Amino acid sequence: MAKQQPLIFADRMRALTNGFVSRAGLAVHKMGIHPDWITWAGLLIVALAAWVIANGQFQWGGVLLLLGVPLDALDGAVARAMQRKDKFGAVLDSTLDRYADGLIFGALCYHFAVQNQPGVMLLSLASLTGAFTVSYVRARAGEAGLSVKIGLFDRLVRLTVIIVALLIPQILVAALWVMAIGTNFTALQRLWYVYKNIIKEA
Repeated sequence: MAKQQPLIFADRMRALTNGFVSRAGLAVHKMGIHPDWITWAGLLIVALAAWVIANGQFQWGGVLLLLGVPLDALDGAVARAMQRKDKFGAVLDSTLDRYADGLIFGALCYHFAVQNQPGVMLLSLASLTGAFTVSYVRARAGEAGLSVKIGLFDRLVRLTVIIVALLIPQILVAALWVMAIGTNFTALQRLWYVYKNIIKEA
């Protein structure tokens, strides 16, 4: 049996904001808005932010992402308010999160490629690879019956780092170094956790 994992940043934030988010979800549900619409709206905001980022307007891209973050929590709150039984919403949310990651880091890759900064473009690509792998390991571990949430760079931390870096462009390259190293370290940390627990059970 896997030992209990420490609360990740996202779990702590959910605990702090649970009351407010639940009330907002109930209010939105009463308005007749389906949670999947909110999930898609969040992706549209990210797509707009990515277009802005690709054109080098980092701060405006950060502002748009900051405005879109609450939708990430609201769709789940609305689903709970409507007592949704099917699991499609969770699958849709996770899938669109991966598209969102691709749009954000893809926009950064494009911008730095156009600016003839291949080193920073590669940092953006390494950050994207790490972000995808963190989520992939968790998903595959779940198929093996193991819940894996360990590691610092969960999605909320990644969003926080990239939004702050976009709002303060002077630290963007440094933040991409942190993301490139941190996300891939977290992916390997999760993989090691899975290995240890699955081997013990074998």
